[in-house]
Amino acid sequence: MMQNPSSNSSLSSSTPEQADSHEFRIGQRVHASGDSRRIGTVKYVGPVQGYSGKWVGVDWDNGEGKHDGSINGIRYFQANGEKSGSFVRPQNLTTGISLLDALELRYRGSSTKEEEDEMYVLSASKKRVSVHLLGKDKIQDKLSRFEEMTSASLSYLGVRSCGAPCQISSILPNLKELDLTGNLLSEWKVVCDICEQLPALAALNLSNNFLVHEIIRLPLLKNIRVLVLNNTSINWTQVETLQQSLPAIEELHLMGNKLREIMPTSSFYVQGFDSLRLLNLEDNCIAEWDEILKLSQLRSLEQLHLNKNSLKHVFYPDNDTIHELLNDNEPLEKCYKPFQNLRCLLLGGNTIEDLDSIDSLNSFPKLMDIRLSENPIADPGRGGVPRFVLIARLAKVEILNGSEVSPRERKDSEIRYVRLVLSKLHKNPEEIKRLHPRFAELKYFHGIEDERPSIGAAGPQKMASGLLSITLKCVGASIGEKPLLTKKLPATTTVGKVKILCESFFKLKSIKPRLFLQEEGSALPTLLEDEMASLMDLGIGNESTILIDEES
Repeated sequence: MMQNPSSNSSLSSSTPEQADSHEFRIGQRVHASGDSRRIGTVKYVGPVQGYSGKWVGVDWDNGEGKHDGSINGIRYFQANGEKSGSFVRPQNLTTGISLLDALELRYRGSSTKEEEDEMYVLSASKKRVSVHLLGKDKIQDKLSRFEEMTSASLSYLGVRSCGAPCQISSILPNLKELDLTGNLLSEWKVVCDICEQLPALAALNLSNNFLVHEIIRLPLLKNIRVLVLNNTSINWTQVETLQQSLPAIEELHLMGNKLREIMPTSSFYVQGFDSLRLLNLEDNCIAEWDEILKLSQLRSLEQLHLNKNSLKHVFYPDNDTIHELLNDNEPLEKCYKPFQNLRCLLLGGNTIEDLDSIDSLNSFPKLMDIRLSENPIADPGRGGVPRFVLIARLAKVEILNGSEVSPRERKDSEIRYVRLVLSKLHKNPEEIKRLHPRFAELKYFHGIEDERPSIGAAGPQKMASGLLSITLKCVGASIGEKPLLTKKLPATTTVGKVKILCESFFKLKSIKPRLFLQEEGSALPTLLEDEMASLMDLGIGNESTILIDEES
C-alpha cells in the first residue's frame, strides 16, 4: 500500500540566494538555481526514505520531472503529471528576489562572458565572428536611468515581492509599462502593492505567474489600461472581482486559463468593463456559444479573440433568445443591441462545421474582421468550403483569416459562388433559397443570367459557349522548371481532363500529376481531387491559376 508521510514545512522569508529547507513552504513558487525559466511549485518539504538530509518536492510547470510525487512505493505529494515531480536539494532552488533587485539585475548588471560569447554571426566558412554593439555603453547608460524609464521588462527573473516599501514610486516615477511574465508571484497582495507604488502604470503583464490566492484588499487602479493574465490559473469569479478595481481597463488578456464558463455575479450578462475594447479568451475550454453571449452587453467591446476553444456553433441572438436567456430576471428593454460595436471576431481553431454559423455572422452590426481558419467548415479537406465561398456568404467581411479582402477578390468570389450554386442546384430554386441566403441578392447584383453564365473579359456570357483563361504552373520537384502556360478551357472541363491535358502540355510521361487551385488571400492552395468535377462545378473562374504537383 502507498504510504503518505506527514509534510514538514514552515513559514519564513526567503532570500535571493539558495535557501535552506526551513525557508520553504507548501504552495511556494520556486525556480531552479541557475535557470529562472525552470519554475515549479513546492509540494513537499522534508525527508525522503532511503536518502539522507532534507528534500523539497517540486511540481514543475513544464512537466519535466522524474515522477508523480511518489518514490519506492511512498507518496510524498501528488504532482499534476506522471513525470512532472521531482525531489531537489534546497541549495539547488531559488525562492526569488524583489522587483527592485530584478531591475538592478536586468538594467544595471554587467553582461556575463557566456552572454557575450552568444553574440556572434557565422562567416562563410562557418566560423563564429563576435558581434560588438556600437553605442552599447550609451544605451546601457540610458536604460540605467530609472527615473526616466517608461517601460521595463523583468520577465523570468524570479520576482516574488516588490521590495522595500515606498521605494518603487521614487525610483520609477514615470513607468507606464511593466512586463513581469514568468516570475514567482503568487499573491494578489504583492501585485497590488506594486501597482499602488507605480502611479503612471498603464500596462501590466503578469502572464505565467500562478496567482492562485483569493483577491482581497484590491485598491482602485484607475490608470491601468492593459492587463495581461495569460496562463495564471485565474477564474471568472476573480475576473469579476478585478473589474471593480479597473475602471479604465481597455484590453484584458486571459489566454490559457482553462476557462469553461463565464459566470457573472449579479446578472446573466457580464456588466461593468465600460471601457473594455479587447477581450482575449484564446486557448481556453469554452464549448457553448451561450457562454459567449454573456459578453454581448459590453458596449465598448470591439475585438473578441476566441481562437483555440471548443466552440461548435455560433449564432446571433434575436429577442426571443435574449428573453429566454434572461429567464425573466431582467426586463428586455434594459438590454442593448448584442455586440453592438464588435468589429473583430477571431474563431480560429474551434470545431465549427455548419454554414448556419457562417451566415449568422452577417447579423453582427459592425463585424468586418473574422478568423475561421482551422475549423472544419473552412477546410475543404474536411468537408468545408473554400475561401471564395466564405467571402461570398459573409457580406461585410473586409479581413478574412488575417488577409484583406480586396474589392476585386470580393467580386470574383461572389460571381464564382453564384456559378457554383447554379451548377449544383439549378433545378431546385427552393433548395437554393434555403441553403444559400445571399444567392438571389448576388445573382441580381452581378447581373448573372439563369442560363448559368460564365464571366469573361467581355462580361457575362452563356456557360455553354464560355471559355475560361487558366494559367498552369508546374511546382513538382521531379517535373523540373517549366514556363507558365495559359490556356482557354471550357468551363465544363473536368479535373480529370485537365490532368490529361497537363500530361500532354508538359510531357509528363512517368509522373502522375496532382492539381491545386491557387486562390488570392489563401495561405495554402486547394487540392482538386474529384476528377469528375468540372471547373464550373468547383466555381473556378476566369484568370485562375492551377498548380501542377506530383503524386507523392
